Amino acid sequence: MLIMKKTLIIRFSFLLVILLLGIISPLLAQRVITADAGKIKGPRSEMFTQCIGAGRAEEGLRADWQQQLQLVQQTMHFKYIRFHGLLNDEMHIYTEDADGKPVYNWQYLDKLYDFLLSVRLKPFVELGFMPPALASGTKTVFWWKGNVTPPSSYDKWAGLITALVKHLQERYGHNEVKTWYFEVWNEPDLGGFFSGTQQEYFKLYQYTANAVKSVSPEYRVGGPATARSAWVKPFLNFCNDNKVPLDFVSTHCYNTKSAFDEFGKSKRKLMATNYLYENVNVVRRKIDSTVYKGLSLHYTEFNSSPSSHDPIHDTYQNAAYILNTLKHVDGVAESMSYWTFTDIFEEAGPALTPFHGGFGLLNLQGIKKPTFFAYQFLSELGKTELANADSSSIITKDKSGYQVLLWNLKLPEGIFDEDYFKNNLPAKTDGTINIDLKNIAPGKYRIVIYQTGYQQNDVLSAYHEMGSPFYINPAQETLLKSKATGKPVRSEILQIGKNGYRTNLATRENDVYFIKLQKL
Repeated sequence: MLIMKKTLIIRFSFLLVILLLGIISPLLAQRVITADAGKIKGPRSEMFTQCIGAGRAEEGLRADWQQQLQLVQQTMHFKYIRFHGLLNDEMHIYTEDADGKPVYNWQYLDKLYDFLLSVRLKPFVELGFMPPALASGTKTVFWWKGNVTPPSSYDKWAGLITALVKHLQERYGHNEVKTWYFEVWNEPDLGGFFSGTQQEYFKLYQYTANAVKSVSPEYRVGGPATARSAWVKPFLNFCNDNKVPLDFVSTHCYNTKSAFDEFGKSKRKLMATNYLYENVNVVRRKIDSTVYKGLSLHYTEFNSSPSSHDPIHDTYQNAAYILNTLKHVDGVAESMSYWTFTDIFEEAGPALTPFHGGFGLLNLQGIKKPTFFAYQFLSELGKTELANADSSSIITKDKSGYQVLLWNLKLPEGIFDEDYFKNNLPAKTDGTINIDLKNIAPGKYRIVIYQTGYQQNDVLSAYHEMGSPFYINPAQETLLKSKATGKPVRSEILQIGKNGYRTNLATRENDVYFIKLQKL
């Protein structure tokens, strides 16, 4: 009887071990990324660095804003930049004389656009807000009081747009301006940004588009520049029914659920990580279901959150999220404009602390956030992309060798950003990633590995450990910058033969790795 009991216990224990292995094995499964250097997907997408956002035009006249933009351009080489407030009163473009006749002044505009072109950035021209002298009302948005009412005279508005475009043509040349984009207004579906109705926006668009085209039919104009990808189908129907010029569709989307809140006081709930890129795919299908099939689609604002005071923007998690989103909209949208390149951004007034959840790739002091490095890695990919079945990596090659960019996105769904991301959040270990590159050219290579993740090019965690001071002195600023240098975590020289390159990386949640194989 005792022997029988022992046998049963042994059998039960064996079955329990088998059961546990069946449960645990998938959790410990290794991720494998495989590519063959001879199997080409095609040219590497340039959608990633097509456009970048900024706050408003007047900020672009500041020395620190321009210095930060120069740093970004030296690293990433964006092609276009978009911002609000070109026609704000502070830019002094439009006034009227005592008789009510328009007076145009291009001085500040020229200074700004001259600088942008000097750093090889073309304007993605957002036409707004309403000059007070031309406004039908007094409703404004933000502390800098952008007027959000329709024009008091649509003919005078059309005259302003015509004069503006003619001036740009005279100063920069037809061949240059025809490479730009003219976008009509910003988020007219939100009452905070446009006091008129949908039909009033359509009327504003019609007058604006015709004015742009009156200067040259080759100049590109589009809209509706809505929030949450709204109004796309009605807008397309309006343009088609009324023969209104339309060269591209633009809209915006973010990955949190919240109401419009310029001061960042309401809480934002994080949506599923596929929410934003599925939104882009839905809009693409809407366009392609109309006579505008194939028309270019531009998301002229996107980020994890629409608040300039959301702590997720400063985190290492944001870098993995942005890379994952961009990977999944490649080939669907022509551009995805990250909102914004800098925390020098004053919709709710100048920020009070060095890390306050601002949109920027760089904080107020020019300290690089983790998402800065995500874009830097994207910009350093080779020109030819290899076929790759892994959904969270990009593998490329060029004359210098091969490049592997991978990320391990793991974000909780449905949490409130302010409650979660305001904390110091160590990353959990999450298995191993095996990389196998086959049929690469044999020879000697320098292997250089870069990383972002918890306490790795992660200035926010260093700021938390510093006690999250309200103000940082020069010594603290220097220390924080030393935590986000982008230096490699590993560098070695290897002789690679017929078996190709193989390595494995211990990874944590939301780690990002960038590997360069530089042929010597």
